[in-house]
Amino acid sequence: MKQTTLKSLLLASPHAGPREQLVVSGIYTVAAVVIAGLVLYGAYYGGITALILRSVFFSLVSGAALAYFAIRQRHRVAKAALYCLSIIALVPGPYIWNAYIDIVMRGAMSIPQDVWIFVALMLVAFVFVWIAVGRALIVLMTLALLYAYFGYLIPGAYGHGGYDFSRLTSTLLLSTEGVYGTPMGVAVSYIFLFGLFGALLTKIGTGEVFVDIARGLTGRVQGGPGLSAALSSALLGSLNGSAVANVVTTGTFTIPLMKKVGYSAKLAGAIEAAASSAGQIMPPVMGAAAFLMAEIIGIPYAEVALAALVPALLYVLALMVSVRLEAGKLGLERDTDAGLILLVSTLRERGYLLLPLVVLIGLMMAGKSPTQAAVVGILAGLLVSPWKPGTRINLVDMVASCTETLTATMPIVAAVASAGVIIGVLNLTGMGLMVSSLIIELGGGNLWAILLLTALASFILGMGLPTSAAYLLLAVLVAPAMTQLGMEPISAHMFIFYFGLVSAITPPVALAAYAAATISGARPNETAFESMRLGFVKLLVPFLFVTMPGILLIGSALNVVLAITLATLATVSMSIGFSGWLRENLSPLVRSLFVIAAVLIAWPETVSNTSALVLGARGLGLLMLITLCFRIFSARNLLVSPKLL
Repeated sequence: MKQTTLKSLLLASPHAGPREQLVVSGIYTVAAVVIAGLVLYGAYYGGITALILRSVFFSLVSGAALAYFAIRQRHRVAKAALYCLSIIALVPGPYIWNAYIDIVMRGAMSIPQDVWIFVALMLVAFVFVWIAVGRALIVLMTLALLYAYFGYLIPGAYGHGGYDFSRLTSTLLLSTEGVYGTPMGVAVSYIFLFGLFGALLTKIGTGEVFVDIARGLTGRVQGGPGLSAALSSALLGSLNGSAVANVVTTGTFTIPLMKKVGYSAKLAGAIEAAASSAGQIMPPVMGAAAFLMAEIIGIPYAEVALAALVPALLYVLALMVSVRLEAGKLGLERDTDAGLILLVSTLRERGYLLLPLVVLIGLMMAGKSPTQAAVVGILAGLLVSPWKPGTRINLVDMVASCTETLTATMPIVAAVASAGVIIGVLNLTGMGLMVSSLIIELGGGNLWAILLLTALASFILGMGLPTSAAYLLLAVLVAPAMTQLGMEPISAHMFIFYFGLVSAITPPVALAAYAAATISGARPNETAFESMRLGFVKLLVPFLFVTMPGILLIGSALNVVLAITLATLATVSMSIGFSGWLRENLSPLVRSLFVIAAVLIAWPETVSNTSALVLGARGLGLLMLITLCFRIFSARNLLVSPKLL
């Protein structure tokens, strides 16, 4: 394993001189280490008041981020302005820390000095969000603040008395209902912490272990590199929860290997993009939105991760079935360097690198909080690293883990800060409840109409916003409407969560697909559309959360088993239909029959519904699937000519 050097800690910029680069890099590195220390202490020992912890965390992250952006600026005026804002960003956190007792004593009622701090915070937040995330959230933040201030000009039910700067300061700065609300708390307690856990395990080589395990399990199968890419990216994603990071990490190895055995550049990139996007839904470390979900619903994160397990496995199953069928259709080769020997040697020589992950999962199953489990998991990683020279890390590697985590979480922190402003205004004005009522009216009280509206809204927001921000807004505005119509809270939030993630592989955003296309050399949009075909389960499974909540492990044991069985059969049938190959090329008619069978098996009713229509539909779907497979594999007494298959 190649160890990190001090030179690699320098922030790269063609627009900074050596002295500026050294000073800013040093400040950024120190900030990253201090933030890591603050998060680790708060996670394991606690005792730091939420408002103080969150405000100091945001000051440090935003200050470091603005310096990070400043060093990359070409124009001197923009560079100087960002450096000034970087200094200003360091004020609100220490100010609240110092004045906390006084703030509590006056009931968070603001004074003129607080208002000036609030103005400075908003200025920092707007610039931070604009650079780190984009203009979409800036527009939403601006509309929220304008609505809060000028609401008295709006007639009717959607108007209000208006809130001046003093009241906005009290809500958005001096309480945990605004910038320093629950989303920021999740960023402090979970997102940065688990990001640090994933970065450390990557440093010690756990990611490479996942890749070799995947190659050992699937490499000897036809088209094995594609299966290895799907499995290894899903496994690695369970550590970092980032689709783009997965593509960059594993794609540099898996995409060339797939192309070597015969996959086209487009298909190789699409497989990697679709597989890497599984990281956001794969426990134990899912995307940032999963931690937010646990806090909003008010259940332990371990329950969210457990509920997400079966849908995530369905996604990986569908992807691997599709990849295997594509390999058969193209007549691809096997990975001759992989197989059982590689698997055994990997587990024997480097299997100990999986211990931190085992510790993390074991502690959460034992009832420990995710934060404590993550801290112990980090310590376990540091303990196993020195066992062999090849996995040994030094102090610079540990510092680099902190800086890499800070860089990776900056957009998320910006997103949750902006979401805090928007949600704070929605709660302050009561608009959140009114929007939920409006959604129920628009849907005519019909759950399926609301689900389609929600899916469309989630998809659109997911294109313009980070997953965490899109999820937060819909969780506040739409999820209450869904639960009012009878959905389980976890089902409603998972539905929003999944559709917000689809943008990673769907144009016009498709960041994971575009990153994979850069490595594979294919056209970005072609890669994105191909990854959509491979990752279709992300579009279909959310609707099963409504009809088959058993796949979220909700309900009796019988209902859970039935739901998982039916969902698995429907997923496989749909995968075959979309692929168009099973031993031989399938005709359009047969492909359509596989898709129809999948729809019938997943008939939109709960598994406990025993009406004649539901049982008949599912029975017909199962009969169609069994008959089609039997005819294809037996090749005897076919009603459909083998030439059509």
